[in-house]
Amino acid sequence: MTLKEAQETVDQWITTTGIRYFNELTNTAILMEEVGEVARIMSRKYGEQSFKKSDEAVDLGDEMADVLFVLICLANQTGIDLTAAMEKNLQKKTIRDADRHKNNEKLK
Repeated sequence: MTLKEAQETVDQWITTTGIRYFNELTNTAILMEEVGEVARIMSRKYGEQSFKKSDEAVDLGDEMADVLFVLICLANQTGIDLTAAMEKNLQKKTIRDADRHKNNEKLK
């Protein structure tokens, strides 16, 4: 699925199953909640925290998909073409970081 297809699919789901988009501020708060859930899993799976009984069945991929879903909602609501935005962002990073990481002693 391309980013464009994902934006179209989410929009179709929202306008049928979801009825309508939550407002942008609500979706921003939901995005922060979802990112927090990803952080919780990461800190337990890759960090020093241990899983609680209630956390043992969590699915990192599913939580990341929740983040992506809400981010796509916000892009749709604010008129952002994520494909174009991603292409532009990668160009920026490529120019800015052309030698930065190659010259970073910490990465050798």
